[in-house]
Order: sequence, then structure tokens, then C-alpha cells
Amino acid sequence: MAERRRFLLLAFVFVLLTSSESAKILTVVLLGGSHFLLFDEISHLFHESGHDVNMLLQIGNPRIKGLNYTARNNSYRMTSWSASEEYLSSYNEWFLEMQKLFLQGRDDLNIFLDFMGHLALQCEWIMGDTDLMNSLKSEEFDIAVIDAFNPCSFLVAEKLSLRFVAVHVGNFWNGHQFGLPTPLSYVPMHRSLLTDRMEFWGRLKNSMMFLSSFVVERMIQARFEKAIKTCFPAGSEPNLSELYLKAELSIYNSDFTLEFPRPLLPNVVCVGGLLSKPARPVSQELEDFILTAGENGFVVVTLGSMLCSVNLPTVLKEMNTAFSQLPQVVIWRHVRGHWPSDVHLAPNIKLVDWLPQNDLLGHPKARLLVTHGGFNSLMEAVYHRVPVIGIPLFGDQFDNMVRAEAKGLGLTIQVNQLQARDLSAAMAKVIGDKRYKASALALSRIHRSHPFPPQQYLVRWVEHILHLGGGDHLRPYGLQLPWYQQYLIDVILFLLAVLSMVMYIIIKILRSAMGCLRRAGKVKAA
Repeated sequence: MAERRRFLLLAFVFVLLTSSESAKILTVVLLGGSHFLLFDEISHLFHESGHDVNMLLQIGNPRIKGLNYTARNNSYRMTSWSASEEYLSSYNEWFLEMQKLFLQGRDDLNIFLDFMGHLALQCEWIMGDTDLMNSLKSEEFDIAVIDAFNPCSFLVAEKLSLRFVAVHVGNFWNGHQFGLPTPLSYVPMHRSLLTDRMEFWGRLKNSMMFLSSFVVERMIQARFEKAIKTCFPAGSEPNLSELYLKAELSIYNSDFTLEFPRPLLPNVVCVGGLLSKPARPVSQELEDFILTAGENGFVVVTLGSMLCSVNLPTVLKEMNTAFSQLPQVVIWRHVRGHWPSDVHLAPNIKLVDWLPQNDLLGHPKARLLVTHGGFNSLMEAVYHRVPVIGIPLFGDQFDNMVRAEAKGLGLTIQVNQLQARDLSAAMAKVIGDKRYKASALALSRIHRSHPFPPQQYLVRWVEHILHLGGGDHLRPYGLQLPWYQQYLIDVILFLLAVLSMVMYIIIKILRSAMGCLRRAGKVKAA
């Protein structure tokens, strides 16, 4: 009977996914690494659901070139664009230096603004490529699905006059910029390193960071002003702040299994866990290596696609020493050709240029994930019930690890404080303390118990927008109001003015009454 119900459910899901009319969808991802991996999955899901999908992909930068991964064959189409070789050479050199700074714990605002400056320059070239833009316009797409991290994605959609769905590849980073209600008493700001349980000083810090975020956002948007003025007709230049609120849907690669509860709007959809899947068998080479540790199992180590080829001996030496003290074997994603020659690799470590992370975490002998704290990695760890050690390096990884720690999934070590002794002790604690495994099991149960898998949730919501011709019915009218009306500043000022006037009148009456009483007293005394 249970098998029959399962079959009927699968049949029902299949009918849902294939019943809608085919649409032409443009997916826009101008970054590599986890951004590309997520959009590759999204594009494939829409293709599998019967839609005609074309991905606009920027290639030639190290974040894609470094991936031992290619888009699926016989799936969606791809339109690629690349900057000149001369620019890419200088950009790649700059980006490599930035990665080294990340591994030294030096991730600051200036680096981020420089990065946005590069994205803005690339954006100007992309939108200025007349052949590319005309080719995309001629396809007459029904909707665009864009990477919301890169402001250029919004500008490309506007340039092509397309309605769009914005995909936020990480957590609710600066959600208030995109219209989300953000009660500062329990919704921590980006990089605040706060949880949702704040005392007074935490709420004060959160409020200050909220105010400063508007200054930072203005600095980011200033980097794109030249691209906007150059590529749009005078008098019709778009405003990025307004484009952020124009999305038919805002899709967040987040999940309340790890995220702190917060208020959302009707046009917000959470699909965290898109890359998490049942594990497939690993290669025989990896299986043989895992067997050498017996019941001790193995540890998976990956600091993301961007940092797997960075040669920084001081950090790699400390990590290598820490791993050498484990009874487990270690499968570490790091390009062997970039391993420092003066660091002798521990015998229990296997370096691989690329690893099947989802499949390894789903292996019954996986004991721990050492990660940079990317949300996709954390959700795969949750899905497969594996505790984590986080070494956050940049972006939202610091906030992600705050959430992972708060949920009991693991521990965090700051890279600028990374020492073999501390890393070894932290790994031994997380592997040996059953509470971390119990938390991983509990979080996995929550995540897997969602009514619908994230893949289905994503496709059906976008098809809902396509079927209705837009998402106006989901967008609050308040998003069209100026900020002083949204936050009732005008009402508050009016009430303060009325209160001030009432207080002024009361004081004048009291002073007048007191004057009359004093005069009456003087008359009686006389």
C-alpha cells in the first residue's frame, strides 16, 4: 500500500512538472564557482520541465576555468561572452592576489568595492556588445532568471526589456535592499556575526550596521553609474535600487533549517538545498582510500572552487599538520600542481583536483566536512547528516557559520587564527562529541521533511508567474512607496509636530494660569 501511495505521488508530481506550457527562459550568470553550479542546476531543472532555456554565461575568468565541471550535455543551450585576453590576464592576476588575502583573513570593504568595479567594467562591455544584445533580443524570451548578487544581471534584463526573477545565491544578505521586512531586534545584518537572540549592545550594533549598509550600497551602485550612462539612452537610465524591487519573484538559496526565522513577503521563495541529492557511489580509487581507515571513516576538506589552487604555505602547512593527527583519512580538494614543495603531505591525506562533494558526504563513513562555509556546502552537510568545521574566508560565509554554530552543526575557526593545534582540537571535538552528530541528524530530518523538494518548489513558482503573466499580485504596494512613507517617517514627524504643538499650548496655558494666580495673590496681599 505504501509503495502504491509513493507511486501515485510521483506520478502526480510528474504531471505537475510537465503540464505547464513551454516557455523561453534566459538564465543570466556572470560569475563562476558556486554561482555557476547553482544556475547550471536551475537551468537544467527548467529544461527538464519542458522549457526552452538559454544561459548567458561569462567565461574566461578563474572561477569557471578552475572548475573541473561542465554543463550537462543534451540539456539547456548556452550563449557565452568573454572579455579580451589582455584584460583577463590582468584580472586573473589581481583575483589570485585577492584569494591569497582571503586566506590571510584580510577580507575588507575596499577589496569588495574593487571587485564590484571589475564587475561594472565587464558589465559595460557586455551591454555594449551590440551583436550579443541583438541576438538575445531576437529570441523574445518570456522571462529572465538572473543572479541577484551581480548588479549587472539586473541591468542586462532591463537592457533586454525582460521581466525577471532574481535568484539570491546565498542567505538574506541585505534583504532590506530588496524590500524584505527587517526587524532589527531579531534579524541580524550581514557581517554582524550576531544571532537572532540579541541583547542591548547586539541590537545597537545591528542598528548601526543597518544604517551603514545604505552607505555601502550607494558606493556599490556608484561603480555602475558609468555602465548605465554609457549603455542606456539619456533620460531613461535605470536606477539599481528600483530594479532590485522590480523582480517578479525573489528566490533565495536559503532554508530555515539553518537560517534564523524572519518575516518574508509573498513574492519570496526559499529553495535552499537545490544541489543536495541522494549520494551515488564514489570512484573505486576513492573507495579504496576510504577503506584504509576502517571504521574511523574519513574527512572531506574543500574551501570552495576559488581557493583550491592557491599556494599559501603558512595556511596549508598548519592544515596539513592538523589533518596528520587524525585517525581518519582526509580527502582534500586542492590542485596538486599548486601544492607547496616544502610542505610534506601527510600520509593520511589524498589531494584531488576536484571531488564529488555530495556523494562523499552521503557515504556512510563520512565523519566531518571542513568547509569555507558556503551555503551549498552547508546544506549538503545537513542533507547527509554530517557535522562541519567552518573556516570562513569572504562574503556571506561568516554569517553562514554563525548560523551553523547556533544550530549545533559544528564549530568555526577564523583563518587568521588558524593553528594546527586549534584545528586538530576542534575536529576531534566535533567528531567525538555526539551532540554535533545529533544536531546534524535533527537538522537533516527537518530539511528532508519539507512538504515539497526545493527543485519542485522553484519550477512551480516560476511557472506560476509565467502562467499569470507577472507577479504583481504578490508584490506589496509598499515597495512602490518612497522610503520615508514605507517607514512612516512622515507620520511620525506629523505626530511629533502635533504633540509639540499640544505641549506648547498646554505650557502657555499653565504659564498664563500661574501668572493669573500670582497676580491674584499680590492683590489679596495688598
